[in-house]
Amino acid sequence: MRSPWSPRPRRARPDAVLRLVVRTFSEACLTVGTLIVLFVAYVLLWTGVKADRAMDGELARLRDSWSAAARAPAPGPAPAPVPAPAASPTPAASPGAEALPEAPAGYPAGRAFAEMYVPRFGADWHKPVLEGTGTELLKKGLGHYAGTARLGAAGNFSVAGHRRTYGDPFKDFPELRPGDAVILKDATSWYTYTVRAGPLRILPTETGVVDPVPDRSPFTAPGRYLTLTTCDPEWGHSHRLVVWAELTGTRPVARGGPEGLRS
Repeated sequence: MRSPWSPRPRRARPDAVLRLVVRTFSEACLTVGTLIVLFVAYVLLWTGVKADRAMDGELARLRDSWSAAARAPAPGPAPAPVPAPAASPTPAASPGAEALPEAPAGYPAGRAFAEMYVPRFGADWHKPVLEGTGTELLKKGLGHYAGTARLGAAGNFSVAGHRRTYGDPFKDFPELRPGDAVILKDATSWYTYTVRAGPLRILPTETGVVDPVPDRSPFTAPGRYLTLTTCDPEWGHSHRLVVWAELTGTRPVARGGPEGLRS
């Protein structure tokens, strides 16, 4: 039994409890705010730094491979062919049968094979183009949709790129206009494509935009086309932006870059 002379326990005053709650809440908000700032810095800055390094590395390896191929000695004369035994007659095609065109040979998966220049994006803008559109590949450059046409060939050469994060390669994508040039270079040639339509906002499910004759484009017959795609809105991916271009010029690398492109 407590003595009547024992001191009574002190009760916390309401204003002290309120100050404790406010202080705790403020500290929690400060911690959360700091984490958000660090995350934004990571997304905006560090992923960009890593992507720029990766793209520079891909460009350096690509140019080294081109230089090595140019220095390689030309192959000697081929040996005389050995006559082959007579083959049995090939059965005639059945009436109405139609010869199917051969599918174009693909580029090595995950490897850079070309450079892209877009004067609209600035004189210093140039990116490597790699085979494939996987998440990791798009951190190192632009990605060529596997199965679409080869560079400069008949069909639809289709390329995807990040709009934001990982170097922001297609940050200025909405600025593209009909008449703009999209220039690509491989080991032997320069290819100039001229924008004909876009940017158009579409759903991710509208995959026909990379067909040989792309859906929703101004093209109605086979040709040599280019399709560029990126995410929309700027910081989201609920939709896509798409631009279509048409091949308007080629020239050998030995003659230098196209007019209007800084060497």
